[in-house]
Amino acid sequence: MIKQENLTSKKKAYISSELQLKMNRIIKGLTNQLVKKPKTLFLIDSIGAFLTALLLFVVLRNLTEYFGMPKNTLTILWSTAACFWLYSAVCFLFLKRKWKLYIKIISFANLFYCMLTSAFLFIHHDELTALGLTYFLLEIAIICMLAYIELNVAAKILNTSCDNQIMPGSKSCL
Repeated sequence: MIKQENLTSKKKAYISSELQLKMNRIIKGLTNQLVKKPKTLFLIDSIGAFLTALLLFVVLRNLTEYFGMPKNTLTILWSTAACFWLYSAVCFLFLKRKWKLYIKIISFANLFYCMLTSAFLFIHHDELTALGLTYFLLEIAIICMLAYIELNVAAKILNTSCDNQIMPGSKSCL
């Protein structure tokens, strides 16, 4: 019986480490692609922020009894997400230079949003339902993953006078 439990725990550890390796490869590949096309990062971020704002404003505000988060707190969260959507959309549409700076700004803003949401989860833990807690924890996990990727992309964009260039990695600086 002990050998079987030991074998099962070793199997679980092996599967966990394999999953972690695959996840690391996926994130590294995604990061390398986004370094070549940093504008795409702003598109991804703006779509995510728009969906967050939409879900918070339309769905969760109208179904507070199922999620448990008070409407005034949801208003703070959806308006914050809407500001991030506007920022990322403007960067996607109009930004031509200084990718690194603006990527860092949105990544730290996303981390701030996660901390704010975590604080609200702590403050309203008695009111939250299992569905509400699940929604917000998943949202935090997804946004933290995005911020991690954004910070990795920003770190890989070279610190040169060419950070002002139209696209990182091109031969000439405009």
